[in-house]
Amino acid sequence: MKKVLFFILIGTVVLSCKPKTEEVSYKHTNALIHETSPYLLQHAHNPVNWEAWHPDVLKRAQKEDKPLLISIGYAACHWCHVMEEECFEDEAVAKVMNENFINKK
Repeated sequence: MKKVLFFILIGTVVLSCKPKTEEVSYKHTNALIHETSPYLLQHAHNPVNWEAWHPDVLKRAQKEDKPLLISIGYAACHWCHVMEEECFEDEAVAKVMNENFINKK
């Protein structure tokens, strides 16, 4: 009986192992890919050219004569995910944002 249970256990473990998954390729990758924050990394593949905050951003905004578009949130925020799906992943919205704003997360 113990041998049967042992083989059932081993069989279950072996059969539950997952094969190596293929690497995912993304259409877009922005500057957030280099960040460590889970929240920022969630937006690293949006078509919006997101950047993390840095001290020189105000000078750059003046130089390029563009307003800042600052989006804040956190990884577990439901409405942040809704906004990402409905706006930040939309190619047309991203085009307008990228052309007219400096986009900060």
